[in-house]
Amino acid sequence: MLWWISFFNYADRQAIFSVFPLLEREMHLTPVQLGLLGSGFAWVYGLAAPLAGVVVDRVSRRRVILAGLHAWSAICAATPLSRNFVHLFLFRAAEGLGETFYFPASTSLISDYHGSDTRSRALGFHQTSVYLGTIGGGFFAGAIAERYGWRPAFAVFGTLGILLGLVLARFLVEPARGAVDGTVAHQLTFRDFVGLVLRTPPVLCLLGAFMCANFVAVVLLSWMPKFLFDRFHMGLALAGLTATVFVQLASMAGAPLGGWMADAWRRRTPRGRIAVQAVGMLAGAPFVAICGMTTSVPVLIGALTLWGFFKGLYDANIFASAFDVVPAAARGRTAGFMNMIGWLAGGGSAPVVIGLIAQRSSLATAMTLASVVYIAAGALLILGMVCLRPLHCRAHA
Repeated sequence: MLWWISFFNYADRQAIFSVFPLLEREMHLTPVQLGLLGSGFAWVYGLAAPLAGVVVDRVSRRRVILAGLHAWSAICAATPLSRNFVHLFLFRAAEGLGETFYFPASTSLISDYHGSDTRSRALGFHQTSVYLGTIGGGFFAGAIAERYGWRPAFAVFGTLGILLGLVLARFLVEPARGAVDGTVAHQLTFRDFVGLVLRTPPVLCLLGAFMCANFVAVVLLSWMPKFLFDRFHMGLALAGLTATVFVQLASMAGAPLGGWMADAWRRRTPRGRIAVQAVGMLAGAPFVAICGMTTSVPVLIGALTLWGFFKGLYDANIFASAFDVVPAAARGRTAGFMNMIGWLAGGGSAPVVIGLIAQRSSLATAMTLASVVYIAAGALLILGMVCLRPLHCRAHA
């Protein structure tokens, strides 16, 4: 059930990037304004994430998930009312507010069904919905836009999300917090939570790595369709599909494997999950660079595929790694805090930074330079492994 909600979470947010060329022509938008459409979503998503985490740790996660689904779907369905850049920016920002509650709630809920032995696999499977949602949003928005214009796709995605919420309201069940780990989830104050983060170096390293990884991911999501449209003269639907399908399908293979590897390594060492993430970042960096440098479609497809595979290894353990070093009562706030850092400093800056570099140099140069950010993420993850002390060891200290 959460898989389908997550699918629409990403399909709705991805749809706009496939219609950038149409928005550029209709509303005479500059590269920086197009970047701001991605950044506006990310800024609100990130700013509201700590609030989302607090809410998720205190109220029914089932209600938070369903309310968020209805809210962002309604906003998506209303986006076609936009007539200028300001309208689009406000709708995108509002959608970010609706969507920011989903991942803190869903990852916390899944972690109360799955303990440390299966948590990475469960979250890795859930992560595959992100990839198919990104493909679906990118392709169908582009395909519908080529035939009917950019507006109908948003109405379709939004309406389907609302219908999904009405159906799942009868079936989604809330588990007891902390029960799968044999613990009682005591409430933490915000001050206690901030203190927990500041005195847990691996969490700080995971936050920094997620910021870097999200920067590169948003570069792919926001600018790759236009890059393919401009450099390889692809149509909107083909550019939207190519920008997403190879990376996301490869990530669908990488995420379950990353979950399996992390659960297996976690049984041997508490550093197992973070080790898998570090492999994903460092091995993926060269292929990010190749995407920006190549002028060959086959080489591009190969690089996108390998980038996506290694990205999946990292993605499967984004929250599972953090949940290894924080108590059950803080999982919602931890996910919210990670989303704040990842989307404000990473995803929020990426579309505008890439737009500025593209305006002064070229989009190809900007995308090539993004590989350096992946290397920084790998370095932070290695530092996190060095600093890690298991949660139970700190509890007894």
